[in-house]
Amino acid sequence: MDPREVATVALDAAQGSPSQLVVMWKGGHSVHVLPATGTMVLGRAADADIPIDDASMSRRHATLHLGSPIRIEDHGGPNGVVIAGKKLVQGVPTPIPAGALVHLGAVLISLVEHQATAAAPKASSDLVVCDPVMQRVHQVLEVAGRSKMSLLLLGETGVGKEILAARVHAASPRADKPFLKVNCAALVESLLEAELFGYERGAFTGAVQAKAGLLEAASGGTLFLDEVGEMPLSTQAKLLRVLECGEVVRVGALKPRSVDVRFVSATNRDLREQVALGRFREDLFFRLDGVSVKIPPLRERRSEIVPIATWLLTQAAAAEGRSAPKLSEAAAARLTAHPWPGNVRELRNVMQRSLLFCSGDVLDATELHFDSMGYEAPREAPAPDAPSPNTPEGPNDEKRRRVLETLEACGGNQTRAAEILGVSRRTLQTWLIELDIRRPRAGGGKSPA
Repeated sequence: MDPREVATVALDAAQGSPSQLVVMWKGGHSVHVLPATGTMVLGRAADADIPIDDASMSRRHATLHLGSPIRIEDHGGPNGVVIAGKKLVQGVPTPIPAGALVHLGAVLISLVEHQATAAAPKASSDLVVCDPVMQRVHQVLEVAGRSKMSLLLLGETGVGKEILAARVHAASPRADKPFLKVNCAALVESLLEAELFGYERGAFTGAVQAKAGLLEAASGGTLFLDEVGEMPLSTQAKLLRVLECGEVVRVGALKPRSVDVRFVSATNRDLREQVALGRFREDLFFRLDGVSVKIPPLRERRSEIVPIATWLLTQAAAAEGRSAPKLSEAAAARLTAHPWPGNVRELRNVMQRSLLFCSGDVLDATELHFDSMGYEAPREAPAPDAPSPNTPEGPNDEKRRRVLETLEACGGNQTRAAEILGVSRRTLQTWLIELDIRRPRAGGGKSPA
């Protein structure tokens, strides 16, 4: 289920609903607001109250008995219902502890407390959450964190996938073990393999001593594979062995070493499309796609722009040893109006730059520095409503629009545009080819449409 659909369900739910049910299966998830009383059937049948399309589920796998406490009854399918490692007795409704993971075959469910949709922003040292869609996303991530399933975070560059990956690790039983990360797009193929798998002494020129790779170093913990869609095919094949066998072979070694790693991956690419194009291994995709969670871009959660900007401004001021100025109403309106092609990462850069040029107690709209070349955001904020679902614009059309807008804002400067978009200049040039955008001429000038 798309997170927006989840949010709609939550917004339409009756106030005071006692709880919500998070359901996760390989490659998908959903969130359901539960009524206070009654029963709900979970199963693969189309007429089930909560239909779950997974081969490990029976047609009518189990029944939820709503009330206090909420209980679950196993209907006696071959895969049964398991709570805390104990298989339930058929036909006996059993209470579900709040937050416990319940296994229905290969499907996981968990009860979470109901959150009012008008809840105040939830803030931490690295996070502000006040949008209903993001609240649902965090519920799913919290439940997913307690499981052993691989997690795939989908979303544009700069939406905060790395921060969310760290929170998944913190919510997991592996929280006291290492959380390591590698950017698959930042390293050439040979260096990426050396970083992931390690190497033996003499494996290549410069390998004067053996070195454990990130897979070994993260054993027992979590490895975050950022921009996994950029991983070379040869490296994908070697990573697949780790996922299938729990073994890693260092570069130049003959014997494998056992590792126990939980994988959280992130990408701004459509991996299914990459599989169809032969650029990503299908078997690796299904291994990494235990639970997929799409993180909406900042422009689709405009209610969070000003709270996040205020938080980032506070953090930047603290780092400078000064008090944070307040945002004027005009500044807040201009921040809300900006399209934010670089998402939260771009917002952070804007707030840090703007703070440098603000000497008073209030940061006004004229003191916002969206770009070092003087680009100014539109003065009038657009309507906050999301685009119509009937809009024919596809993912590549949206991406092309973002790239063109960013290039125009930067006067055609590819280096600055890549920085705002949060990608390397080489990746931006690849996008220009893929999206049929003529490269701007050296020396500036606006990008052609």
